[in-house]
Amino acid sequence: MELDVAGRAVRVTNPDKTYYPERGFTKLDVARYYVAVADGVLRGLRDRPTTMQRFPDGVEGEFFYQKRAPKGLPDWVPTARITFPSGRFADEMCPTEPAAVVWAANLGCLTFHPWPVRRTDTEHPDELRLDLDPQPGTGFAEAVRVARELRGLLAEHGLRGWPKTSGGRGVHVYVPIRPDWTFTEVRRAAIAVARAMERRLPRLVTSAWWKEERGRKVFVDYNQMARDRTIASPYSLRARPRATVSTPLRWEELPAAEPEDFDLRTVPARFAELGDVHAEMAGHAFGLESLLELADRQAADDGLGDLPYPPDHPKMPGEPARVQPSRARKR
Repeated sequence: MELDVAGRAVRVTNPDKTYYPERGFTKLDVARYYVAVADGVLRGLRDRPTTMQRFPDGVEGEFFYQKRAPKGLPDWVPTARITFPSGRFADEMCPTEPAAVVWAANLGCLTFHPWPVRRTDTEHPDELRLDLDPQPGTGFAEAVRVARELRGLLAEHGLRGWPKTSGGRGVHVYVPIRPDWTFTEVRRAAIAVARAMERRLPRLVTSAWWKEERGRKVFVDYNQMARDRTIASPYSLRARPRATVSTPLRWEELPAAEPEDFDLRTVPARFAELGDVHAEMAGHAFGLESLLELADRQAADDGLGDLPYPPDHPKMPGEPARVQPSRARKR
């Protein structure tokens, strides 16, 4: 069948194919969901190189991440060339209209993973994304507590963050920034935030890259700002049995929120009532000068340098040894 998506006809094949067996949601339900939240999801994706997380047989089947634009990409969907840490490159789709999102959903894309850059400048992020990731023994309530403290820290540095659920147990906080800094510099700002939060909430927050060192805390995943690392876009469906959604929230909503409350069925009604509660993000672009000065002070006063990169990155200047602590002790 065909759906009219903002004036463009998009074909949905096998519309009755089940994608979420526990809830009985079909491919057509997914497509209609993305039509219902089109303005919100497109705000998070517009002009951004986007990796598609595809589930051709639904959430109980195998999935894969498609970084290169798929064959058959319509000529009305632009692409941008992005460079991986290895030096290789790919041309990724960059949605500019709602129909592109629904077209991808027809390929089994449930979750969209946009880069924090625009296709006009793929080397300089325009978002600082702070991922609060609860470790075993902690959960969403602890992530919310950390997020509320993080809000205050950002304000002290002249910044404003916008929170959303991850669709699971975590919280994401986005800060729109000017595209004046490299991935390395923006990642350094994220590390400074992680360390500052760790100092404020030492029993609850960790910046430790190695899982064996994190304990029952919330990990501030600074490496989400490393090149080629992405997180689920606002309003993306997640591959969870209940079809939860990574949902933008207002700060005052966060304490009472429960991730399971926001799913394929409930978010369209919420969107129809409230619209995109993060719409005003587009009118802001903050600077990172204060956070980079904080990073300088952490280095000068406490001797705190770089932290490990993800394993797929080349060794970086000043990076500590990429050896799991327990293994290093055995040597």
